[in-house]
Amino acid sequence: MTETLLFSPMTIRGVSLKNRIVVPPMHQYSAEKGFPTDWHLMNAGKFAAGGAGLVVVESTKVERRGCGTVGDLGIWDDKFVAPLGRLVQFIKQQNAVAGIQLGHSGRKARASRPWEGDRPLQRTPDIEDWEAWQPVAPSAIAHSEKWPVPRALETGEVKDLVQAWGQAARRAHEAGFDVLELHGAHGYLVHEFLSERSNQRTDEYGGSEAGRMRFLIEVTEAVRTHWPDHKPLFVRLSVEDNAGWGPEQSARLARILKAKGVDVIDCSSGGISEAAPILGKEIKFGYQVPLSEHVRRQAEIMTMAVGLIIHGDQAEQILRDGQADLIAVGREILNNPNWPMDAALKLGVEGPFRNVPPQFGYWLGTRAKRGFGTRPSTWQNGLQEADQAASNS
Repeated sequence: MTETLLFSPMTIRGVSLKNRIVVPPMHQYSAEKGFPTDWHLMNAGKFAAGGAGLVVVESTKVERRGCGTVGDLGIWDDKFVAPLGRLVQFIKQQNAVAGIQLGHSGRKARASRPWEGDRPLQRTPDIEDWEAWQPVAPSAIAHSEKWPVPRALETGEVKDLVQAWGQAARRAHEAGFDVLELHGAHGYLVHEFLSERSNQRTDEYGGSEAGRMRFLIEVTEAVRTHWPDHKPLFVRLSVEDNAGWGPEQSARLARILKAKGVDVIDCSSGGISEAAPILGKEIKFGYQVPLSEHVRRQAEIMTMAVGLIIHGDQAEQILRDGQADLIAVGREILNNPNWPMDAALKLGVEGPFRNVPPQFGYWLGTRAKRGFGTRPSTWQNGLQEADQAASNS
C-alpha cells in the first residue's frame, strides 16, 4: 500500500473529508429562473460518485440582481432550499461532502452565457424583470469598454447586501450543505470592492485598503452568524489580479478573515479586467500554486490550490511540499469525472475502487483481479502498451 496525503482523510471543524480532492464550483449556466435542474443533479452527482471528497456546487446568487446570466442558480429566497437540498442528498449518498459557493456578479451581471458570446445580454420579451436586473457595483465603472456602466450601490444597499449573504448562508445550512464558500474572486462583486480599479467609493466601503476590505469582512461576519460553528467556511480570492491587488494584500486580508471564522482560502487569480487570469506570460501546470503557498505561509491559514492541476502525482507533490492543504481539480475533472479513482490507481493506493459506489466500483475491482487490461484508458502510454500486448498475443 502507498501512503499518500492526497487520499488521507481530513477534518475541518466538525466535517470530515475522505480525501483532499475538491471539485471546485464551476458555473453550468443551466438553471431555470434560479432553480437547479436535472443537469445539476447529474453534474454534481457524477463528481461525487467519481470519488471526490468534497463537491462544491457552483456560485449561487444571494440576490436576483447578482445573476450573471439567465442560467445562474439562486438562493435569495426560501423557495430554493428544497431543490438545492435534493443535490445535497445525492452528493452525500455517494459518501462525499456537499459544499456550495455563494456569489454575486456585480457589474458582470446580465450577460449572455459564455458559449453564446462573452457579451452583455440583449433584452428579450421573456425576461420579465429586465429593469430590476440592473448591474450594480461599488462604483459606476464598467468592466471594460464593451460592458455597460453599472449603477453604484448606495451605502444602505451595501449593508442590505451584507444581510442578504447572511440569509443565503442560513438557507444553505437548511438545505444541508456542510461546507460554504464565499466568492471573492474573478472580478465579481466582492472582488470589485477589494480592487482600487473598480472601487472609488468615499464612504466606509472605499478609500483605504481597510475600507475596501470592509464589505467582505462584514459579509463574513454576517455569514458566520447564520452558518453553524461546526461547519467550515471557505473564501475564494483572486490572490493576484494583475491590477493592483496582489499576494501581500491577500495575505493581510486572509489573516483578518481567519479571525472572523474563515477556515480555508481558495487561491485563484485574475478577473478584474479583460486580461486572462494568468501569472506571467505562459500557462503552465500548477501556475497558481505559488499563490496558495504564499497565503498559507504568510497568513498561517489552510489553503486550497487550483489551476491546471492535472495529474495525481502533481497534486500529491503540492501537498507534500506544504503549498496547500486541499487540491481543487476543475476542468480536468470535467474531462474525467472519475479522476480521483484514476489518481488512486496511478499513485498505488490500495483498494482504489473502494471509495466509489459499488455499482461500478465492484465491477472494476473484479476486473482488476484478473491482471490483464486493467489500467485506465488515461494511463500514460496506455494505447502504446495495448498495441504492444495485442501484437504479442
